[in-house]
Amino acid sequence: MGFKMGIVGMPNVGKATLFNALTRTAAAQAANFPFCTIEPNVGEVAVPDARLDKLAAIAGSKSIIPTRMTFVDIAGLVKGASKGEGLGNQFLANIRETDAIAHVLRCFEDGDVTHVDGRVDPVADAETIETELMLADLESIEKRLQNLIRKTRGGDKDAVQQVRLLEEAKAALEDGKPARVIEVDEDDLKAWNMLQLLTTKPVLYVCNVGESEASEGNAHSAAVAAMAAAQGNSHVIISAQIEEEISQLEDDEAVMFLEEMGLQEAGLDRLIKAGYALLHLETYFTVGPKEARAWTVQAETKAPQAAGVIHGDFEKGFIRAETIAYNDFVALGGEQPAKEAGKMRAEGKGYVVKDGDVLHFLFNT
Repeated sequence: MGFKMGIVGMPNVGKATLFNALTRTAAAQAANFPFCTIEPNVGEVAVPDARLDKLAAIAGSKSIIPTRMTFVDIAGLVKGASKGEGLGNQFLANIRETDAIAHVLRCFEDGDVTHVDGRVDPVADAETIETELMLADLESIEKRLQNLIRKTRGGDKDAVQQVRLLEEAKAALEDGKPARVIEVDEDDLKAWNMLQLLTTKPVLYVCNVGESEASEGNAHSAAVAAMAAAQGNSHVIISAQIEEEISQLEDDEAVMFLEEMGLQEAGLDRLIKAGYALLHLETYFTVGPKEARAWTVQAETKAPQAAGVIHGDFEKGFIRAETIAYNDFVALGGEQPAKEAGKMRAEGKGYVVKDGDVLHFLFNT
């Protein structure tokens, strides 16, 4: 699995420019007027991981297959979106289908690029979007409760559970807090996730700064950082313009360009790392002469479920996993040397996969 991240924000904050850069396409229009993106643009990108290249080189793999993540460029939200202002209802539905929200905030000054509210204030923009999502959730909860309360009178246990969870969410939202602040018991987690409330989505604030501010940020991005810290959310600083320029360059040229700009890595890399941390994702590898491949799993995933990411039959017929830690595989020069050195372990159904594991699954058909 990869994950699907919705790119949201006010109109003209650089969402489409960032999307174009990340997916190396021109599918999304980047125009200086609101609502230039009418349908959500979806793009898959390879997740960069230098470990995969190193493993492939050691194993002599003919092909390299990275794991992938999906970006969804969702058109600009405005105040009143929860009531259908702008093109609100359609976009709120698109957000519901994502795993996390990358909230792009305008942290650059440019008189040639209009702001829908006539000023640059990323914290206020973030509050506007959050408010619209909260209002949309409240409206959704009110409608659901009307139907569910009737079912509870008939003793429907699932309905009772859902009503209890919706009431908790409603109380938080009416207190001005997103639903993600609620601590949910493990027994309620499945039902909670099925509610698909917009404000349960993890949020990553993406500070879109000018080219000269890409390495250190500016006063606007500092204000966003303080807000994110207070909320327990994350933020990254990116210049969408720089990312767009990098996307047009060959790899060697891109490295030189980044060095000239004082940047150690592309914004895509930082965004993906932050997204992985946000959703508690990890990567394991399968390596052989045919291919070296990366796979994404949730942290704390056990071996059978990790095997199931490759194919459902692997999970159903799981026998054991043979695992080598990435560092051992590299330091010893491959699978056979690692095995001879006693660094290959046979692990059973209870084994929790670790980030960087090189795995080989044995299963019954």
